Amino acid sequence: MPLIALTGGIASGKSTIARRLASHGAVIVDADQIVRDVQTPGSTVLQRIAHTFGAEVLNDDGSLDRAALGSRVFGDAERLAALNAIVHPAVRAESARRFSEAFAQDADAVVVYDVPLLVEARVDDPWDLVVVAHAPAAERRRRLVELRGMDERAAQDRIDAQVSDEQRLAIADEVIRTGGSLTETEAQTDALWERISAR
Repeated sequence: MPLIALTGGIASGKSTIARRLASHGAVIVDADQIVRDVQTPGSTVLQRIAHTFGAEVLNDDGSLDRAALGSRVFGDAERLAALNAIVHPAVRAESARRFSEAFAQDADAVVVYDVPLLVEARVDDPWDLVVVAHAPAAERRRRLVELRGMDERAAQDRIDAQVSDEQRLAIADEVIRTGGSLTETEAQTDALWERISAR
């Protein structure tokens, strides 16, 4: 029943690896989805966000206006820390519940936590394995511009807002290099699955 953390910088191919592991039978717990789930209208988390950052961060239907919130916290370390203090504990609690649920359904499950902010928020958790998706920053910037439609400056800002590649690689038990083709990434992921299965 291994509990695996899968992390990587923005546009590093982490989702591709997660999908491939899922195709082998891994249970994927997606941190970004949990963030969305704990911020649904009426949730305590969303109420605290609105109280802290103003009702202007809510849409007319009561849902979170991510762009409005982002414009208030992006580039402001103090406000970002305040947001994280609201969101991270709720995400930690919900992810732990989902891990437990997966292992209760299958004691031999391989549970993979797909988590962008591992270094920032969860590095000291008791992971059995930390897997880092790694592509050079120039390649990730190209993907953000060509595949997600960002301009060069916005793409670089997103990359710069995250921890460095060196910090991520320093915590890795396994590195999947995602700068090449999809086939190469999937082959590395398949080999990783074989090593996990052999444990």
